[in-house]
Amino acid sequence: MSVPLLDLSRQYAYLKDEMDAAVLNVLDHGWFILGPEVKELEEKLAELSHVGYARGVASGTDALLLALFAAGVKPGDEVITTDFSFFATAGVISRLGATPVFVDIEEDSYNIDPKLIEAAVTDKTKAIVPVHLFGQLADMDPIMEIAKKHNLKVIEDAAQAVGAEYKGKPAGSIGDFGCFSFYPSKNLGAGGDGGFITTLTDENAELLTILRNHGAKPKYYHKIVGFNSRLASIQAAILLVKLPHLRKWSEKRIEHAKKYDEAFASASQITTPKVMDYSTFHIYNQYTIAIPNRAELQAKLNEENIGCDIYYPVPFHKQECFADLGYKPEECPVSNKAADSVISIPIYPEMTADEQQSVIKAVLSVCG
Repeated sequence: MSVPLLDLSRQYAYLKDEMDAAVLNVLDHGWFILGPEVKELEEKLAELSHVGYARGVASGTDALLLALFAAGVKPGDEVITTDFSFFATAGVISRLGATPVFVDIEEDSYNIDPKLIEAAVTDKTKAIVPVHLFGQLADMDPIMEIAKKHNLKVIEDAAQAVGAEYKGKPAGSIGDFGCFSFYPSKNLGAGGDGGFITTLTDENAELLTILRNHGAKPKYYHKIVGFNSRLASIQAAILLVKLPHLRKWSEKRIEHAKKYDEAFASASQITTPKVMDYSTFHIYNQYTIAIPNRAELQAKLNEENIGCDIYYPVPFHKQECFADLGYKPEECPVSNKAADSVISIPIYPEMTADEQQSVIKAVLSVCG
C-alpha cells in the first residue's frame, strides 16, 4: 500500500468549507498584510504559549532572524546552538555576521546536550539557541541556568514544537524569545510560509513589531533598520481555522507513535524515539528512528511507495559553508552518528490504521 510521508489534502478536505470561507473573507475585505486575522491569531497563539505576546512574521527563518537581532546579536558575537537541525538555525546566525558555535546532541533526544554548553561559552558569546527537534523540547532548566550565570539571551527554536511542553511549560514560554514556523508540513501549517515569535515583555514585543515592518515607527520614520517580514492575512485566516484542532492532531500523532513503539519494541536494530522525563507533551512533528542499515530500509520504503525522509543527513560542522570555522569531521560524534542513521516515517494524524500497518510491515521486513 502506498503511504505518503505527509498528505495535506486530507486535512484540507476535512476543513474545506471553513478554510475557503476564511480565505474569501480576506479577499473581500482586502487587508492582505497584518490584517485583523493576524491580530486575532497573535492573541490566540500568545494564550496557547502562555506568554504575553506573539508576533506574526513571514517565515520561521525570519522568526529566528528577528529574535536574534532583537536579542542584540551583532557581527563578531558568538551564538551557541546545536550541531543537528534544519539549516535555518545556523544560517540566521551567520546572516547577522555572528559566529555559530556548534555543540553536540544527546543520543536519546537528538537535542543539544546541556552538559556541553558551558564549555563553549566565551567572552564573545551573546546567546544560546536550543532547538526543540522533532516536536520534543530540549532540556531547558540547565540551559536557562547557564544563560543566567553568563548573562546570555536564550532564543528557543520551536519551529517543530508548537504546543509541545516541558515540565508543563509550553514551547516558547521559557527563553527570551520563542521562534515558530507555519511551514505547511508543521503540526500547525499555513498555506505557504509564515512564522511567529513569542516573548514575555512589552519591550521585546514592541521591538519585534517595529523590526518586522522595516524598523518604522511611526510609518516612514526609522530609528533602526528593520526587516520586511509581515504575516499575510490569508495565512492567518487559514491558521485560525486550524488552530482549534491542533491539540487533537498532536494527540493523534502521539497515538500513532505509541503503535510504532509497540511494533518495533522487539526489533533490536531499531532505536525508536525516546520521550524524555521532562517532556510532558511530545508532539511528534516527525517520528524518527535510527537504524544501522538505513540505506537498505530507505530503498525498501521507496520501492513500496512509502514516504520517508532523512532529517538531517549532514551536521552543521560538516557543511561546506561553515568550513572556515575549522571544525574537524570527527567532532560532535553523537551528531555524526545521528546523521548517518536516522530516518523519519509517516505519522500525520490522518494516516489510517491500514496505512500504518503497511509502514510497520515494510520496516520490519528489513529491520525485524
